[in-house]
Amino acid sequence: YFTRRGGESLDQYFLSGRQAPWWLAGTAMVATTFAADTPLVVTGLVAPPLAPPSDLERVADDLWAMGLTTEATALELVRPALDARGVARAGTLAAVEGSRVSVAGVVTHRQRPETANGAVFVNLEDETGHVNVIFSRGAWVRWRTVAERAPALVVRGTLERGQGTLALSAEHVEPLALGATTPSRDWH
Repeated sequence: YFTRRGGESLDQYFLSGRQAPWWLAGTAMVATTFAADTPLVVTGLVAPPLAPPSDLERVADDLWAMGLTTEATALELVRPALDARGVARAGTLAAVEGSRVSVAGVVTHRQRPETANGAVFVNLEDETGHVNVIFSRGAWVRWRTVAERAPALVVRGTLERGQGTLALSAEHVEPLALGATTPSRDWH
């Protein structure tokens, strides 16, 4: 049990999976080097060896620190698995033959206009662009738990073309595990 100057308990702090190894390594180095009346001071000449972060962890670190990533996005990193499932990119939807398609992306916002007769609109963003997804009242009731909480989604549905726009009418929804994402702007 460690305390900081002023009696503040360190176990009051929540440490993420990436922060905990660094903090624990630092406390291990000082456990034998301080007296009872000395404030907690981390000393040591050599940092403990830690595994390098995975590509998804680097993206998560960039999003946490800057709110954006300067290299590949998390969606780009999982794209090979999405391609194997036949999930289309947003930028290719205009050329897709037929009307049934699956798309994946990070939710950028959710909207429920009063004039939409119970429909909910969700915008997904992948590495090539945006997809507007329309949930009918019934589809929203069925998929609400997933569509409202997951930061990234895979949506299968019918592609609707009209007046120069494309939208996907949702028929099936599942969460997409990406790790860290930026928060969506919901219900504005």
